[in-house]
Amino acid sequence: MLSVGLARATTKAIAKEAGCSEAALYKHFASKEELFVTVLKERLPRLTPLLQELSKDPTERTVEENLVRIAYEAALFYEQSFPIAASLYAETQLKSRHETAMREMGTGPHMPIIGLDAYLRAEQTAGRIRDDADTHAAASLLLGACAQRAFAYDAAGPYPPPPAERFARDLVRTLLTGIS
Repeated sequence: MLSVGLARATTKAIAKEAGCSEAALYKHFASKEELFVTVLKERLPRLTPLLQELSKDPTERTVEENLVRIAYEAALFYEQSFPIAASLYAETQLKSRHETAMREMGTGPHMPIIGLDAYLRAEQTAGRIRDDADTHAAASLLLGACAQRAFAYDAAGPYPPPPAERFARDLVRTLLTGIS
């Protein structure tokens, strides 16, 4: 999936790469989409567990420290998942099938926004960000910027992406100007 994208990665090729039969692959995964989601959950940075953890108890670190952790993990997540998922947008039937499968599995690209929104609302409740801050918009801005970083830069080209650590720190400082 990483080398040719999700659209071109056949289950036959995936099974060959994994050293098993295609039938064995289908014993563990109902579809290529389920396999894709499993790969994202197991192999890529752990964004969802971090958001769940912070929503339960956001006050162990400062808002800035928490958001930098989130932005850093999100930047890495999108950087690593973008090459796999980008091919979905080239084939409308595949994209539609993928979206249907994501809905059936209760997952999809909107889930990190929901998780970050929940964390930011917990911070509002704790009084650490403004009561009138639009947490959903803030979550969308932060994660959208992280996704754009993966989309807009060619790591090998003349304009490589800024290092994830610096990007996360600078992004969060800018966002906090609006919500804290």
